[in-house]
Amino acid sequence: MPSVKLADCELNYRLDGPVDAPVLVLSNSLGTQLGMWDAQLPAFTEHFRVLRYDTRGHGRSSVTPGPYSIEQLGRDVLAMVDALGFDRFAFCGLSMGGLIGQWLGINAGARLTRLVVCNTGAKIGTDEVWNDRIDTVLKGGQQAMRDMRDASISRWFTPGFAERQPEQVTRITEMIASTSPEGYAANCGAVRDADFREQLGAVAVPTLIVCGSHDPVTTPEHGRFMQQRIAGAQLIELEAAHLSNVEQGDGFTQPVLAFLKG
Repeated sequence: MPSVKLADCELNYRLDGPVDAPVLVLSNSLGTQLGMWDAQLPAFTEHFRVLRYDTRGHGRSSVTPGPYSIEQLGRDVLAMVDALGFDRFAFCGLSMGGLIGQWLGINAGARLTRLVVCNTGAKIGTDEVWNDRIDTVLKGGQQAMRDMRDASISRWFTPGFAERQPEQVTRITEMIASTSPEGYAANCGAVRDADFREQLGAVAVPTLIVCGSHDPVTTPEHGRFMQQRIAGAQLIELEAAHLSNVEQGDGFTQPVLAFLKG
């Protein structure tokens, strides 16, 4: 897959869809890669030039020294789309990708046509939770990432989905097992330090918030908090845990696509 060279890193990316279609950027969750969006690609590429990428520290993108910040990851997105010659774009991010989306909505709203933030919150977790996780993966290395593979299943998927779709679960959880411990820890630092609770009112772009009814990480309450503070924001709640786009598939794709098409 191609990569785009930024000032201090290279981002692995994939472009699909008609060259003259409007651009849609998809941003992965913590510990996954651009392949997490595979189920959405057929429908999205009928209407959009879809730009998927591995966030810094993930997949085939560069692992630079951390900790990172959500601002840094947001500026990566802007530098990437600039390098590829795109001006305005729609953005859809899940979990950490949703934090990046919030930063873009607050700080670069003029570049966005529409914003979708999925299974995310204005503030996710506590310093203690993130610091413990950072310590675990930096001490345990790649084995710690492999150990997180099984622990992530109950957060990312409902038990019923995990039982019905073991191949899907394995495909996604192998992504976290192969993630660089240093890259993962650096991104954990970005999530730990992000807090947009007092800034959400600055988002003026049309926004859709997607929640999972069974998400133990970013609950529907997180979504409603954002909806109350972003003028005109829409919210949908799906029968899913944290990775609603994987678990619901078409049930995620169709309402998101309808919103993106406006």
